[in-house]
Amino acid sequence: MQSSNQRKILVTCALPYANGSIHLGHLLEHIQTDIWVRFQRMRGHETYFVCADDAHGTPIMLKAQELGVTPEQMIAGVREEHMADFSDFFISFDNYHTTHSDENRAFASEIYNKLKEKGHIKTRTISQLFDPEKGMFLPDRFVKGTCPKCKSEDENGDSCDNCGATYSPTEVINPRSVISGATPVLRDSEHYFFDLPAFEQMLKDWTTGGSLQEEMANKLNEWFEQGLQQWDISRDAPYFGFEIPGAPGKFFYVWLDAPIGYMGAFKNLCDRENIDFDTYWNENSDAELYHFIGKDIIYFHSLFWPAMLEGANYRKPTSVYAHGFVTVNGAKMSKSKGTFIKGRTYLDHLNPEYLRYYYAAKLTNRIDDLDLNLEDFAQRVNSDLVGKVVNIASRCASFISKRFDGMLSANVENQALADEVTAAGDKLAELYENREFGKAMREIMALADKVNEYIAIKEPWVLVKDETKQQEVQDVCSLGINLFRTLMIYLKPVLPKLAESTEAFLNDELVWQGHKTLLANHKINKFKALMQRVEMDKIEAMVEASKESLAADKAKAKPLTGPLADDPIAPEIEFDDFAKIDLRVAKIVKADHVEKADKLLRLELDLGGETRQVFAGIKSAYQPEDLEGKLTVMVANLAPRKMRFGMSEGMVLAAGPGGKDLWILNPEEGAQPGMKVK
Repeated sequence: MQSSNQRKILVTCALPYANGSIHLGHLLEHIQTDIWVRFQRMRGHETYFVCADDAHGTPIMLKAQELGVTPEQMIAGVREEHMADFSDFFISFDNYHTTHSDENRAFASEIYNKLKEKGHIKTRTISQLFDPEKGMFLPDRFVKGTCPKCKSEDENGDSCDNCGATYSPTEVINPRSVISGATPVLRDSEHYFFDLPAFEQMLKDWTTGGSLQEEMANKLNEWFEQGLQQWDISRDAPYFGFEIPGAPGKFFYVWLDAPIGYMGAFKNLCDRENIDFDTYWNENSDAELYHFIGKDIIYFHSLFWPAMLEGANYRKPTSVYAHGFVTVNGAKMSKSKGTFIKGRTYLDHLNPEYLRYYYAAKLTNRIDDLDLNLEDFAQRVNSDLVGKVVNIASRCASFISKRFDGMLSANVENQALADEVTAAGDKLAELYENREFGKAMREIMALADKVNEYIAIKEPWVLVKDETKQQEVQDVCSLGINLFRTLMIYLKPVLPKLAESTEAFLNDELVWQGHKTLLANHKINKFKALMQRVEMDKIEAMVEASKESLAADKAKAKPLTGPLADDPIAPEIEFDDFAKIDLRVAKIVKADHVEKADKLLRLELDLGGETRQVFAGIKSAYQPEDLEGKLTVMVANLAPRKMRFGMSEGMVLAAGPGGKDLWILNPEEGAQPGMKVK
């Protein structure tokens, strides 16, 4: 399964699209990948984990126009949001980049030029639907009309939800542009194509050579049976992306430069950390390259991508691992039911490690869909993590602390049980390596059951009452603590934060090889509660909050002209949305500069008995000493936001054109901290 030598491993996730928030479907993949990466690092392998935002394409361009910002401004904001979400779910990227980067432009141009030199780029004129009002060719998804097969109305430009037929947008009856509502017209345009059929034999060999899951290889065989087609890699202006070298007004289709973004993200890391890029991407590389993806993008990663790499003299992936979709309560994620849950909404209500564990407990190495059943989610986390694993430590720790000054015994009270738990590491390593996380979690919980059973039989809480049995109490509880430690070594790739708290409690670093040994005559710290139970009311609140966010998502920014175009009004909200804002008088008790922040001051605000920390972008107008003692107005019920400098627990209201002309709002005389502002 595994050589004893250190491996060189590069791992990627599919790139989230930069026009929306991270949701629980995205998180399945990123958590799955992160668990595998953390396991490899624990084993001592040189492992790099990179990802990026997929930042190009027509939807990005149009969304930015709708918001009244440039595409560059929009994708920068989305990337910050994505990075914060992944960080708070403990996804341990070495680099999170963007496809709209200098590195990606360079690699996309280089690969295209190499393919062109070898004769793998073809051109031909095609007819496409064109929006005469927007002055742009329409991607398939931006055309709607009547299905040419069953005559169902308001169907997509390439497929019918009613009868399941697929067709060309030019076949749609009564087509209309989704963007402007105009009736599109046919226009000719020269396009650039990648000659995929030229790589057919190589792809047949590669897809059946063990690099893919069997289900993936079988599915791709259908493409070979139908015959590979040349792939259109160009789009006409206006388009947000990279212009094709030597082809003014023509841009790379987003799916050409998206996978190249893996190379761009890694190159950006290499330049920063002095890593040799060629060691991982050279066509003769003996490093390992793994892509974790969703089943909906298999053909891009398993046909187009390896063919592009082959044609440009780069190495192909060692393996591409696909997973299924996430359903919630047995059905597709639904905004109306509140089961289309954003990562940030989840974090506002629940511990991220609950989700990491639940996904791990249900993941296999196959392409199965995974159902997040919210009742089962609560029961399983409470039963397994709180009721089994953490329970071992909580049952034993107080005896060690109170009776034996925190010192673990040198004796092993039950060698057979100790051997069984410590010997399980090799099998668990094999399960982790093969991405059989669900099986690994079941093995770990079965061991936790045996340890709990041992403690229940020994009853240290009874033994402790007999002064002649004190050594046995220490021995039994020491073994319990030691086996809890071993189980937490096994769970560390899944539960990094819980593992960190465990390390502080045990005065020990949890390394994989540590599963083979026990701590003897070792001092531990006083036990503190490591994990709280999942409460159903918090899950219900999360679902309700997801329904509320649906109303916010429906608010659309209106196109603006005139002075407001440079400073557009935000999307329209309802009165009920505004009524949720809780404005309170706050006293600024302390104000400080924030190191390495150009615009921020750190404020400590007294809300009348409660102190909040807020980072406010008012440095250009105020010195910290001028603010201390002043009253101001803050949004008191804004969800806390984790920033690079710390947690911001609200928002101070200020007005003005900016720069030095910026004034915090001062309440009227006689106002008191905590008072509500009407």
